[in-house]
Amino acid sequence: MHHTLWFVAHTLCSVVLTLGGGTLLVPDPAFAQNPPGDAAVKPIEPEEPLRAILAAFDSHDIVALDEGRHGNEQGHELRLKLIRHPLFARRVNDIVVEFGSARYQELMDRYIRGEDVAAGELRRAWQDTTQHAVWDVPIYEEFFRAVRQVNESLPKDRQLRVLLADPPIDWGVVKTASDHFTWLRMRDTFGAALVQREVLGKQRKALLIFGASHLQRKNISANYEPLEGAETVISILDRAQAKIFTIRTPTEPEPALLQADMASWPVPSLALLRGTRLGTQDAAPFWSTEMPRFAVRDGKPSPLPRDQWRVLPMQDLFDALLYLGPAAKITTAKLPAAVCADTAYRQMRRDRMLLLNHKAQADQFDRDCGNQPAK
Repeated sequence: MHHTLWFVAHTLCSVVLTLGGGTLLVPDPAFAQNPPGDAAVKPIEPEEPLRAILAAFDSHDIVALDEGRHGNEQGHELRLKLIRHPLFARRVNDIVVEFGSARYQELMDRYIRGEDVAAGELRRAWQDTTQHAVWDVPIYEEFFRAVRQVNESLPKDRQLRVLLADPPIDWGVVKTASDHFTWLRMRDTFGAALVQREVLGKQRKALLIFGASHLQRKNISANYEPLEGAETVISILDRAQAKIFTIRTPTEPEPALLQADMASWPVPSLALLRGTRLGTQDAAPFWSTEMPRFAVRDGKPSPLPRDQWRVLPMQDLFDALLYLGPAAKITTAKLPAAVCADTAYRQMRRDRMLLLNHKAQADQFDRDCGNQPAK
């Protein structure tokens, strides 16, 4: 049951439910104490993001950075500048990423240390995750290569390690959608356990790079309730009392409240949320689509009527916002022609999608590669 709730919370995050009109009628007490427009809120002060992120490591063990829309090039460029900053390797030991399968951790360790690794072997680290094609655009390989290059100039005891946080799925034994779901439902619990073991347990510091849903302190799809099976990486680490600084990166069309505050910000900028107008705003409008919400009833996830939706201020989900520019100027990396020309690769991707009954996704993949969908 709880695993089904996890599936609903994470795979329906982009679904828009038409639940009728009305307002959010169940405010969180903390939100009521500091409502939007309260005279006590502080003016927001955007900062230069690299300096702000590096400063966060002075008082936190983990800085968790929402990638924004997967594949966006502006976020990638900022992450490259961050890891190449001369202070980064002095303050950070590990980089934990969503876009790599833990099945290939030893292979990635060798590559990041500067050893020779065949390109065909290495690409399996991002091609053989629980996800489909999303990590196959060039920016993710470029990120791994950039960490390797940074390590070339560092002494061995200060070299960065990249930890692959996607569960170690074996596609060779995945024959059904149920087989796949066994791995899919582990994504947050596996990632959190990895951080606890390899980072916190060894008294190291880490940059986490994940999508926003994994970095919520409370899961909006569970109506912010601490339900088993609706955990996020950060909610689990929060319970372990880890010192975490979380950053939300909105890259989709912004609601009016974001447009008004961010229009004059330098690009890029980072702004702390606690006690500001944006921080005390309801968190729901910060998502690009209206997130469905569920409760557990009779052992099963059940959609919640809108008048039972809780309100929670954004500052209780994330500590800061990273602004990469207006949504209209955010660009997304594409699959290169060389990848699309690889018949074996295209067939592998399509076969996996069809195995999981994702024909529409398989057809979209074909269109993205410039081919007509199979009949």
